[in-house]
Order: sequence, then structure tokens, then C-alpha cells
Amino acid sequence: MLGAVIGDIVGSPFEFDPYKNTDFELFRSDADFTDDTVCTVAVADWVNRGCQDNLAVILQNWCRRYPNPKGAYGARFREWIFSENPQPYGSWGNGSAMRVSAVGWAFDNLDDVLHYAGQSAAVTHNHPEGIKGAQAVAAAVYWARKGRDKAFIRRQIADRFGYDLNRNCDDIRPNYRFDESCMGTVPQALIAFLDSENFEHALRLAVSLGGDSDTLAAITGSVAEAYYQQIPEDIKKKALAIVPDEMQEILLGMKR
Repeated sequence: MLGAVIGDIVGSPFEFDPYKNTDFELFRSDADFTDDTVCTVAVADWVNRGCQDNLAVILQNWCRRYPNPKGAYGARFREWIFSENPQPYGSWGNGSAMRVSAVGWAFDNLDDVLHYAGQSAAVTHNHPEGIKGAQAVAAAVYWARKGRDKAFIRRQIADRFGYDLNRNCDDIRPNYRFDESCMGTVPQALIAFLDSENFEHALRLAVSLGGDSDTLAAITGSVAEAYYQQIPEDIKKKALAIVPDEMQEILLGMKR
């Protein structure tokens, strides 16, 4: 369950300072976890509780514990975090997709994955595009961990969710800019995974696209971890040195 968190950390220095190449230092001195990690941990916590507890309360609790992560929360989500009666606000932002990876690990049939991915999004991102983005990422994680090949994942994502995956990173990179929407983040992140040769290469490709780099790499990393089945130990060790102990307990103790 660390793939999304590692991607978030690796991509964090480039969120507002894009670098359109793959030859960057993987863990820069200014790399840190962002809101993507906090929200990913919150969803993992919800999954560990059997998806029975109130996810809105769990999300609020984690985000209030970490009110000022690197990169900060979006304005509408921050307002939601501190609301006494949090309600979904119709967002199609990529926040639903970057936090969902635990759902793709937790269930052994696609119907459940799609159902709970939709629930994980709907507490805030109840716009159809917000829900679709979360479901697509969770489904990709599910298929990847089940051993499906990249051709299958590409075809299923395109057929079920309507995302155009018939490009590669070299096609996307020249004109791609910062985009916080699911529509402008999820297909690009999945293409970075599909183009990759290993876990580290996937993260490098995601960051090299530019744009919302921590979220791109978080989504790419979540699928790459499931597909490649392991994370290099040196990468894992460097990321865990950054992540607070209480978050590690959730991520490393997640029920699969």
C-alpha cells in the first residue's frame, strides 16, 4: 500500500515547479508527504475498519491531525475538513483518485472494488467524473494485483471508463500543464504506468509529464506497486523515514 505514498513524496517538489525529464533526484531534500498521503492513509484506515465506519469522520480526523501538509489542501476541501456537517460538494478533482488505492487491494471481486471506490469518492467528490476517476484507479490496482497484463488493463480502462489511453508519455509531455481534474490526471497517470519498465521508472515517467506531479505519481505508484509486486527496499526505506509512525501503522498493517 506504499506505492501511492512513495509517488506522492517523490513528486512533491515538482508540483509547482515541473521538470519534464526523468533524470531527477528521486528523493530531493525538499521531498515530503502531502495531502495525497494524508487522504490515502484515511481511506486505508476506513478499509481496515471494514468500510463500515463513517469515512467523512475518518477523513476529517486524519486531515485535522495534519492540517498543513506540504502543498496544502485545496480551498474547498479545507473548508470541508473543518465543517461541523461535512457534505459532498460536487467535485471532479483528482483528490478522489489519488486517495483510493487501498480499495483496489482490499476486495476480491471487481463489483466490490467499484462499489467501495465510489463510496470513497462520494463523501466529497460526488460528481460523476470524481467517482469515475476513483473507480478507474481502484480497478487498475485490482487488475494489476490479480496479474492481468498491461494490454488487458489498458483495454478495460478504455472500455469501462472511456479514458483515451492510446497515447504515450512522449505524446503527452510537450503540451501537458497543471491540471487538478480527474479527467486531466487519471488517464495521464495510468499511461505513465503502462509505459513503465519497473516501479521506479513509473514514478519518473509520471513526474516527467509536469502538471500536478505529486498526484500523478501517487496514482501511477499505486498501480505500479500492484503490477510489479514489489518496491525496491532502498526506495521503501527512504519513504518510510519521512512518513509518521501512525501512518506507517495503517499502511503496513492494512488487511489484504
